[in-house]
Amino acid sequence: MKTYMAEQTIIVYSCSEDEQAVFEQCREKYDIKLNLYKEDISEETIGLARGCECISINHATRVTPNMIDRLYEVGVRYISTRTIGFDHIAVEYATSLGMEVETIRYSPNSVADYAIMLILMATRQAKSLLKRTEVQNYSLPRKAGREIQELTVGVIGTGCIGSTLIEHLSGFGTKILAYDLYQKDSVKQYATYVSLETILRESDVITLHMPAKNETKHMINRKTIAMMKDDAYIINTGRGSLIDTEALIEGIESGKLGGAALDVLENELQYLYQDLQDVPLANFEFALLNSFPNVVITPHMAFYTEQAVRDMVVNSMENCMNYLGQSNKRLVETQIREII
Repeated sequence: MKTYMAEQTIIVYSCSEDEQAVFEQCREKYDIKLNLYKEDISEETIGLARGCECISINHATRVTPNMIDRLYEVGVRYISTRTIGFDHIAVEYATSLGMEVETIRYSPNSVADYAIMLILMATRQAKSLLKRTEVQNYSLPRKAGREIQELTVGVIGTGCIGSTLIEHLSGFGTKILAYDLYQKDSVKQYATYVSLETILRESDVITLHMPAKNETKHMINRKTIAMMKDDAYIINTGRGSLIDTEALIEGIESGKLGGAALDVLENELQYLYQDLQDVPLANFEFALLNSFPNVVITPHMAFYTEQAVRDMVVNSMENCMNYLGQSNKRLVETQIREII
């Protein structure tokens, strides 16, 4: 009887240069067949997966119901996304067709430490200082920075990344408030769990670590911004949909907010990981935010460390192999029944 998994090829989309070396190591270690493509998954590249059950993708492209239909037609039954979230995939539709979608885990230190960096950049006016230095302006900014140990930091979401952030942030001696529907005893030694309203009213800095769901969409909006302290800072390394962009812009322009540091933005997929320095941005809100001296924007790269990249690739491959192992088991059971 043939080994089903050994015959299967796993298709990898959006394979970056630093991922390729890890995929090659997986190919050798696990003795699996891999087709690696730099191209993102799209209507034009779905055909590359014809005859293959498993594909591995990242968050660079939205996988729509139409794309799910096409993937199903060419034989795909399992999607491993090299991300913690799957808001870029029409998961419910895929599930309705009998397809499986699975996420991965990677080092929480990557995003947690990046969020702390953004907190420091926002509260110490780093963007203005760096821009002044570029043009040899060595004067002090109009606004003095704030020392982090004098601030109250509110952490919304205490999952793996949020709880790691809290542990690392505790070393700065700052007061930390936390909000989550599911409280952790490990977090309580560093932070105080409070209501969402208390977080909004009492925090000098609010950092977001919630997943993208219908109930969390625009959780930061005109109403919640109005509840915040004057001169508060918003940090987002979670998902762009957590913030109502129009409300954020109003909060910055009015002076209600002291600033923001954003690694994720609404509708970011149309720009993500592209060099657009000589191209006018069609998204006015994106361009406007980027023009503010007290708003730091980075291109969804908080996760981007060598360790996290390795974790993403290895865990995605292990997910695929686990699926194929179960598929092999089902095939063998079917063959046995046919023989009997």
